[in-house]
Amino acid sequence: MSRSLKKGPYIDQRLLEKMKKARPGEVVKTWSRDCAIAPEMIGRTFAVHNGREFIPVKIEESMVGHCLGEFSPTTKFFRHGGRMQRELETKEVQKETEKVKAVKVEKK
Repeated sequence: MSRSLKKGPYIDQRLLEKMKKARPGEVVKTWSRDCAIAPEMIGRTFAVHNGREFIPVKIEESMVGHCLGEFSPTTKFFRHGGRMQRELETKEVQKETEKVKAVKVEKK
């Protein structure tokens, strides 16, 4: 999402006003997915709308310069299918159950 250097990053002014009015620790709801993350936003939590629901996004230092929409996916990834994938998942489940059994034996 590049933007001309002479224009600078797009930061929604209404979102900045909402952020300044909000108390520390309060979640700020926004529909502005194309708004770039500014350094003033670090440590805040925004509820970014993905078209169906609001996804909470806690802003960290490494996110500066990116857009809010990048951290709120609009589609849900189910999984890649196939027999091999199912076999891998069953092996993982078996390993987890073995760990739980081992922990129960240690507690006795």
